[in-house]
Amino acid sequence: MTSGDDYRILFDEPGPRARRTIRIVTAVSIVVGLVLAGLAVRQFAINGQLAADKWRMFTEWPYQRFLLTGLVKTLQAAAVCTVLALPLGALLALARLSGTRLLRWPATVFVELFRSVPALLLVYVFLLGLPRFGIVLPVFWQLVVPIVISGTATVAELFRAGVLSMERGQFEAAYSVGLTPGQAMRLIILPQVVRRLVPVLVTAVVSLLKDTTLGYVVSYSELLNSGRTLAQYTQALVQTYLVVAVLYIVVNGLLSRLAAHLEQRQRRRGTAPIRAEAVVTLVT
Repeated sequence: MTSGDDYRILFDEPGPRARRTIRIVTAVSIVVGLVLAGLAVRQFAINGQLAADKWRMFTEWPYQRFLLTGLVKTLQAAAVCTVLALPLGALLALARLSGTRLLRWPATVFVELFRSVPALLLVYVFLLGLPRFGIVLPVFWQLVVPIVISGTATVAELFRAGVLSMERGQFEAAYSVGLTPGQAMRLIILPQVVRRLVPVLVTAVVSLLKDTTLGYVVSYSELLNSGRTLAQYTQALVQTYLVVAVLYIVVNGLLSRLAAHLEQRQRRRGTAPIRAEAVVTLVT
Protein backbone atom coordinates (compact mmCIF):
# COMPACT_ATOMS: atom_id res chain seq x y z
CA MET A 1 0.00 0.00 0.00
CA THR A 2 1.43 3.41 -0.92
CA SER A 3 1.75 6.22 1.58
CA GLY A 4 -0.96 8.15 -0.18
CA ASP A 5 -3.47 5.31 0.15
CA ASP A 6 -3.29 4.76 3.90
CA TYR A 7 -6.37 6.81 4.63
CA ARG A 8 -8.49 5.67 1.68
CA ILE A 9 -9.38 2.39 3.36
CA LEU A 10 -11.26 4.45 5.92
CA PHE A 11 -13.76 6.07 3.55
CA ASP A 12 -14.84 5.77 -0.07
CA GLU A 13 -13.37 8.06 -2.68
CA PRO A 14 -16.23 10.25 -4.01
CA GLY A 15 -17.29 9.43 -7.57
CA PRO A 16 -18.26 11.90 -10.35
CA ARG A 17 -21.84 12.24 -9.12
CA ALA A 18 -20.75 12.76 -5.51
CA ARG A 19 -18.17 15.35 -6.54
CA ARG A 20 -20.79 17.19 -8.60
CA THR A 21 -23.16 17.16 -5.62
CA ILE A 22 -20.41 18.49 -3.37
CA ARG A 23 -19.72 21.33 -5.79
CA ILE A 24 -23.41 22.23 -6.02
CA VAL A 25 -23.90 22.15 -2.24
CA THR A 26 -20.75 24.24 -1.77
CA ALA A 27 -21.90 26.84 -4.29
CA VAL A 28 -25.39 27.03 -2.76
CA SER A 29 -23.90 27.38 0.73
CA ILE A 30 -21.65 30.23 -0.41
CA VAL A 31 -24.57 32.04 -2.07
CA VAL A 32 -26.78 31.60 1.00
CA GLY A 33 -23.95 32.83 3.23
CA LEU A 34 -23.40 35.93 1.08
CA VAL A 35 -27.13 36.69 1.04
CA LEU A 36 -27.37 36.39 4.83
CA ALA A 37 -24.28 38.56 5.26
CA GLY A 38 -25.77 41.16 2.91
CA LEU A 39 -29.04 41.18 4.84
CA ALA A 40 -27.15 41.59 8.12
CA VAL A 41 -25.13 44.53 6.74
CA ARG A 42 -28.32 46.12 5.39
CA GLN A 43 -30.00 45.77 8.77
CA PHE A 44 -26.99 47.30 10.52
CA ALA A 45 -27.07 50.22 8.07
CA ILE A 46 -30.81 50.78 8.63
CA ASN A 47 -30.26 50.91 12.40
CA GLY A 48 -27.31 53.28 12.08
CA GLN A 49 -24.74 50.76 13.32
CA LEU A 50 -22.43 51.46 10.37
CA ALA A 51 -22.19 55.20 11.05
CA ALA A 52 -18.58 56.42 11.12
CA ASP A 53 -18.84 57.93 14.61
CA LYS A 54 -19.65 54.50 16.08
CA TRP A 55 -16.39 53.07 14.71
CA ARG A 56 -14.10 56.05 15.31
CA MET A 57 -13.07 54.88 18.78
CA PHE A 58 -11.28 51.85 17.29
CA THR A 59 -8.83 54.23 15.60
CA GLU A 60 -7.72 55.53 19.01
CA TRP A 61 -4.76 53.89 20.73
CA PRO A 62 -6.29 53.41 24.23
CA TYR A 63 -9.10 51.26 22.80
CA GLN A 64 -6.73 49.42 20.49
CA ARG A 65 -4.31 48.77 23.37
CA PHE A 66 -7.12 47.42 25.55
CA LEU A 67 -8.18 44.87 22.91
CA LEU A 68 -4.60 43.99 21.97
CA THR A 69 -3.84 43.32 25.64
CA GLY A 70 -6.75 40.89 25.69
CA LEU A 71 -5.45 39.29 22.50
CA VAL A 72 -1.99 38.84 24.03
CA LYS A 73 -3.48 37.20 27.11
CA THR A 74 -5.50 34.90 24.85
CA LEU A 75 -2.37 33.90 22.97
CA GLN A 76 -0.47 33.38 26.23
CA ALA A 77 -3.14 31.04 27.60
CA ALA A 78 -3.41 29.18 24.29
CA ALA A 79 0.38 28.79 24.09
CA VAL A 80 0.64 27.32 27.60
CA CYS A 81 -2.30 24.99 26.88
CA THR A 82 -0.59 23.83 23.68
CA VAL A 83 2.80 23.26 25.32
CA LEU A 84 1.17 21.14 28.03
CA ALA A 85 -1.63 19.35 26.14
CA LEU A 86 0.37 18.06 23.15
CA PRO A 87 3.11 16.11 24.99
CA LEU A 88 0.71 14.96 27.72
CA GLY A 89 -1.70 13.76 25.05
CA ALA A 90 1.08 11.80 23.35
CA LEU A 91 2.08 10.13 26.62
CA LEU A 92 -1.54 9.32 27.39
CA ALA A 93 -1.99 7.76 23.95
CA LEU A 94 1.06 5.57 24.51
CA ALA A 95 -0.32 4.52 27.88
CA ARG A 96 -3.65 3.62 26.29
CA LEU A 97 -1.88 1.56 23.63
CA SER A 98 0.29 -0.17 26.21
CA GLY A 99 -0.04 -3.88 26.83
CA THR A 100 0.16 -3.23 30.57
CA ARG A 101 -3.26 -2.99 32.17
CA LEU A 102 -2.04 -0.71 34.96
CA LEU A 103 -1.24 1.86 32.27
CA ARG A 104 -3.96 1.13 29.73
CA TRP A 105 -7.01 1.15 31.99
CA PRO A 106 -6.38 4.46 33.84
CA ALA A 107 -5.49 6.12 30.53
CA THR A 108 -8.66 4.80 28.90
CA VAL A 109 -10.80 6.01 31.80
CA PHE A 110 -9.16 9.45 31.72
CA VAL A 111 -9.64 9.88 27.96
CA GLU A 112 -13.23 8.64 27.86
CA LEU A 113 -14.19 10.69 30.92
CA PHE A 114 -12.70 14.02 29.94
CA ARG A 115 -13.66 13.72 26.30
CA SER A 116 -17.26 13.58 27.49
CA VAL A 117 -17.12 16.36 30.11
CA PRO A 118 -17.44 19.91 28.71
CA ALA A 119 -14.47 22.16 29.38
CA LEU A 120 -16.86 24.73 30.87
CA LEU A 121 -17.87 22.27 33.58
CA LEU A 122 -14.21 21.63 34.41
CA VAL A 123 -13.64 25.38 34.72
CA TYR A 124 -16.48 25.58 37.24
CA VAL A 125 -14.96 22.68 39.18
CA PHE A 126 -11.68 24.56 39.53
CA LEU A 127 -13.46 27.85 40.26
CA LEU A 128 -16.12 26.68 42.73
CA GLY A 129 -15.33 23.10 43.71
CA LEU A 130 -11.65 22.99 44.63
CA PRO A 131 -11.71 26.10 46.87
CA ARG A 132 -14.07 24.16 49.18
CA PHE A 133 -11.12 21.84 49.85
CA GLY A 134 -8.67 24.69 50.34
CA ILE A 135 -7.20 24.49 46.82
CA VAL A 136 -7.22 27.93 45.21
CA LEU A 137 -5.32 28.38 41.95
CA PRO A 138 -4.40 31.73 40.37
CA VAL A 139 -6.92 32.98 37.83
CA PHE A 140 -4.67 32.11 34.90
CA TRP A 141 -4.40 28.46 35.97
CA GLN A 142 -8.10 28.22 36.80
CA LEU A 143 -8.61 28.67 33.07
CA VAL A 144 -5.57 26.84 31.69
CA VAL A 145 -5.67 23.63 33.74
CA PRO A 146 -9.26 22.66 32.77
CA ILE A 147 -8.53 23.39 29.10
CA VAL A 148 -5.35 21.30 29.30
CA ILE A 149 -7.24 18.39 30.86
CA SER A 150 -9.91 18.48 28.18
CA GLY A 151 -7.41 19.10 25.38
CA THR A 152 -5.09 16.33 26.55
CA ALA A 153 -7.89 13.78 26.23
CA THR A 154 -8.62 14.94 22.68
CA VAL A 155 -4.97 15.03 21.62
CA ALA A 156 -4.45 11.55 23.09
CA GLU A 157 -7.10 10.20 20.76
CA LEU A 158 -5.48 11.97 17.81
CA PHE A 159 -2.14 10.32 18.57
CA ARG A 160 -3.79 6.96 19.13
CA ALA A 161 -5.58 7.27 15.79
CA GLY A 162 -2.27 8.17 14.16
CA VAL A 163 -0.55 5.09 15.56
CA LEU A 164 -3.44 2.83 14.54
CA SER A 165 -3.33 4.23 11.00
CA MET A 166 0.27 3.07 10.51
CA GLU A 167 0.79 0.06 8.30
CA ARG A 168 1.34 -3.18 10.20
CA GLY A 169 4.48 -3.74 8.15
CA GLN A 170 6.16 -0.84 9.96
CA PHE A 171 5.89 -2.71 13.25
CA GLU A 172 6.90 -6.03 11.73
CA ALA A 173 9.97 -4.51 10.09
CA ALA A 174 11.05 -2.99 13.40
CA TYR A 175 10.59 -6.29 15.23
CA SER A 176 12.50 -8.16 12.52
CA VAL A 177 15.68 -6.14 13.20
CA GLY A 178 15.50 -6.88 16.91
CA LEU A 179 13.74 -3.80 18.28
CA THR A 180 11.45 -4.21 21.28
CA PRO A 181 7.87 -2.85 21.05
CA GLY A 182 8.92 0.19 23.09
CA GLN A 183 11.92 0.88 20.88
CA ALA A 184 9.87 0.40 17.72
CA MET A 185 7.29 2.86 18.96
CA ARG A 186 9.86 5.44 20.03
CA LEU A 187 12.29 5.19 17.12
CA ILE A 188 10.15 4.16 14.15
CA ILE A 189 6.44 4.76 14.67
CA LEU A 190 6.15 7.98 16.70
CA PRO A 191 8.42 10.11 14.48
CA GLN A 192 6.28 9.20 11.47
CA VAL A 193 3.04 9.73 13.35
CA VAL A 194 4.09 13.18 14.56
CA ARG A 195 5.04 14.30 11.03
CA ARG A 196 1.77 13.04 9.58
CA LEU A 197 -0.35 14.47 12.40
CA VAL A 198 1.05 17.99 12.25
CA PRO A 199 -1.87 19.51 10.24
CA VAL A 200 -4.44 17.90 12.54
CA LEU A 201 -2.52 19.00 15.63
CA VAL A 202 -2.58 22.59 14.37
CA THR A 203 -6.36 22.25 14.16
CA ALA A 204 -6.33 21.03 17.77
CA VAL A 205 -4.38 24.17 18.70
CA VAL A 206 -7.13 26.26 17.10
CA SER A 207 -9.63 24.44 19.33
CA LEU A 208 -7.53 25.20 22.41
CA LEU A 209 -7.39 28.84 21.38
CA LYS A 210 -11.18 29.00 21.11
CA ASP A 211 -11.55 27.34 24.51
CA THR A 212 -9.76 30.30 26.10
CA THR A 213 -12.99 32.26 25.57
CA LEU A 214 -14.12 30.55 28.78
CA GLY A 215 -11.92 33.08 30.58
CA TYR A 216 -14.98 35.16 31.42
CA VAL A 217 -16.00 32.50 33.96
CA VAL A 218 -12.87 33.07 36.06
CA SER A 219 -12.58 36.79 35.20
CA TYR A 220 -9.46 36.26 33.11
CA SER A 221 -9.09 39.22 30.75
CA GLU A 222 -8.71 37.33 27.48
CA LEU A 223 -9.88 38.86 24.22
CA LEU A 224 -13.59 38.03 24.40
CA ASN A 225 -13.85 39.08 28.04
CA SER A 226 -12.00 42.30 27.23
CA GLY A 227 -14.43 42.90 24.37
CA ARG A 228 -17.36 42.39 26.71
CA THR A 229 -15.94 44.93 29.15
CA LEU A 230 -15.28 47.45 26.38
CA ALA A 231 -18.78 46.99 24.95
CA GLN A 232 -20.32 47.70 28.35
CA TYR A 233 -18.16 50.80 28.78
CA THR A 234 -18.74 52.29 25.33
CA GLN A 235 -22.26 50.93 24.68
CA ALA A 236 -20.98 49.97 21.21
CA LEU A 237 -22.01 46.34 21.46
CA VAL A 238 -22.23 45.43 17.77
CA GLN A 239 -19.05 47.26 16.76
CA THR A 240 -16.93 45.83 19.58
CA TYR A 241 -17.97 42.25 19.04
CA LEU A 242 -17.44 42.55 15.29
CA VAL A 243 -13.88 43.80 15.87
CA VAL A 244 -13.26 40.96 18.35
CA ALA A 245 -14.64 38.47 15.82
CA VAL A 246 -12.29 39.83 13.13
CA LEU A 247 -9.30 39.39 15.47
CA TYR A 248 -10.27 35.77 16.16
CA ILE A 249 -10.78 35.14 12.44
CA VAL A 250 -7.34 36.57 11.64
CA VAL A 251 -5.55 34.47 14.28
CA ASN A 252 -7.42 31.27 13.44
CA GLY A 253 -6.98 31.97 9.74
CA LEU A 254 -3.22 32.22 10.19
CA LEU A 255 -3.19 28.92 12.06
CA SER A 256 -5.32 27.30 9.35
CA ARG A 257 -2.94 28.60 6.70
CA LEU A 258 -0.07 27.11 8.69
CA ALA A 259 -1.84 23.73 8.76
CA ALA A 260 -2.43 23.89 4.99
CA HIS A 261 1.19 24.85 4.36
CA LEU A 262 2.47 21.97 6.48
CA GLU A 263 0.15 19.54 4.69
CA GLN A 264 1.35 20.69 1.28
CA ARG A 265 4.96 20.47 2.45
CA GLN A 266 4.41 16.89 3.55
CA ARG A 267 2.85 16.01 0.20
CA ARG A 268 5.88 17.43 -1.62
CA ARG A 269 8.09 15.22 0.54
CA GLY A 270 5.97 12.20 -0.30
CA THR A 271 4.59 11.79 3.23
CA ALA A 272 0.80 11.51 3.33
CA PRO A 273 -0.62 13.56 6.20
CA ILE A 274 -3.41 12.01 8.25
CA ARG A 275 -6.58 13.78 7.21
CA ALA A 276 -9.26 14.90 9.60
CA GLU A 277 -11.75 12.44 8.06
CA ALA A 278 -9.43 9.55 8.83
CA VAL A 279 -8.84 10.68 12.38
CA VAL A 280 -12.54 11.11 13.07
CA THR A 281 -13.20 7.62 11.71
CA LEU A 282 -10.58 6.04 13.91
CA VAL A 283 -11.38 8.06 17.03
CA THR A 284 -15.06 7.30 16.89
